[in-house]
Amino acid sequence: MYKIGELASLANVSKRTIDYYTNLGLLKAKRSPSNYRYYTEESLAELTFIESCKSLHIPLEEIKRKLECKRNKEVEKEVVLSQAALLTNQLEQVNKELSSIMPIIHKLDDEEKQQVTRKLSLQSDTLLQSLRLLFV
Repeated sequence: MYKIGELASLANVSKRTIDYYTNLGLLKAKRSPSNYRYYTEESLAELTFIESCKSLHIPLEEIKRKLECKRNKEVEKEVVLSQAALLTNQLEQVNKELSSIMPIIHKLDDEEKQQVTRKLSLQSDTLLQSLRLLFV
């Protein structure tokens, strides 16, 4: 069990962020007799999941629905289809943006091209990890 400060430190977020997520119902805390909030290992995993989803610009309402499905061990077809459609749209937008900057990238010197390639590769890896989380 973690106090809010410990959880914040482990997840590399602020206590205020955890408060916000708790108030929205994204995270669940257990109260002690002295009214301290305690979070479980599951809360840490859920917080990591929330932050991963946020990095993909998934709306908090969608994240909440995903968490509820995970908690209930149910996969709701509508939620999955809706999320797949959202991700497809986001990926199409990213591809359009990449296409529009490719002529500029081609004009960069080799070192600058490598920097851009590394950044894009890192973001692609993050996206793939987040996609894996959606289907676990």
